[in-house]
Amino acid sequence: MPAEIREISENDLGLFVDYPYALFRDHPYWAADLKKDVTHLLRTGHPFWRHGERKLFMAWRDGRPVGRIAAIVNHAYNNFHGDRTGFFGFFDCEDDKEAAAQLFAAAGAWLKARGMDCSVGPVNPSTNETCGMLSEGFDFPPVVMMPYNPPYYLGLAEAAGYAKAKDLHAYNYETAGGFPERFEKILARSNRAGKLTVHFADVKNVEGALGEVKDVYNSAWEKNWGFVPMTDEELDDMAAAFKPVLKPEYLFFARFEGRPAAFCLMLPDFNIALKPARGSLNPLNILPFLYRFAYRLDRGRMLTLGVKKEFRGKGIELLLIKHAFLSARKLGWKSAELSWTLEDNELINNTIEALGAKLYRKYRIYRKDL
Repeated sequence: MPAEIREISENDLGLFVDYPYALFRDHPYWAADLKKDVTHLLRTGHPFWRHGERKLFMAWRDGRPVGRIAAIVNHAYNNFHGDRTGFFGFFDCEDDKEAAAQLFAAAGAWLKARGMDCSVGPVNPSTNETCGMLSEGFDFPPVVMMPYNPPYYLGLAEAAGYAKAKDLHAYNYETAGGFPERFEKILARSNRAGKLTVHFADVKNVEGALGEVKDVYNSAWEKNWGFVPMTDEELDDMAAAFKPVLKPEYLFFARFEGRPAAFCLMLPDFNIALKPARGSLNPLNILPFLYRFAYRLDRGRMLTLGVKKEFRGKGIELLLIKHAFLSARKLGWKSAELSWTLEDNELINNTIEALGAKLYRKYRIYRKDL
């Protein structure tokens, strides 16, 4: 029997946000951001929606919700690429191929009505946030700002006519292994003239650090598949979220002859503390959360490492990875995830593997013509 598909209004956004927390309430690995942060991202007042549109759909069967999806038009992406690509995101569903197909069809119809040629996803709501559908590595929780889904999600997407567009890789690095000596020698040779320097973010002047991030970010990633530039307002919003937890060891910069050339951003795996909170902090779980936050964050994630194109090939990538390793050791991390990289970015993937990191998870981006 077909499910009932309903459009979700801004007033009913809570229904949309709450759904996966109920679906995966007892799942041993699923974890996600706090509901208030997801709500902030989905509210039309978020800076992303100044250049984007969305329509939210939920599926009901026998009077209860069984799935959700967002259809997304990112005008900044299409203007940047000269394209007409639509996106889907925030997809969650029971193992119900009929309901999932109806959700994908509703999102696709909305995108097609707005002149889009295809639907790509999941992106939540773009590649600058969480994206991808977990396709390998289901037997442990996700790290901060990475998604988790059970294996049957892949079958739901493919049964609805979606096919692989690109895989994203995640690597695990054990800090006990040390930084390889042969790379120390490469670094020493590449910086004999002392033109490369590294400095850590001044956490008392987050706005200044943000200015340097802005200077590097869009240049470093502009040729990457799926890239869309972040606006100043989006970067400001992200900085506001990071400001309360930012430490110098999390954000550091490389300069070449004094000019901003690259940056690296890392975060502890806040999911270790957040998972038991189940989306909301309250008087009953705040103390366990604070304890885990203070004493149990023994792994982290390297979210971004970007080098301006004119400074590539000068050893800057290795220099930042070395400082990331040193920061991870100082912070007491036993391991760190380096994610994500494009499957066909052989230069960075080969470098990561040569450093001793292991490919341990893959995420899939799907595509379907409309």
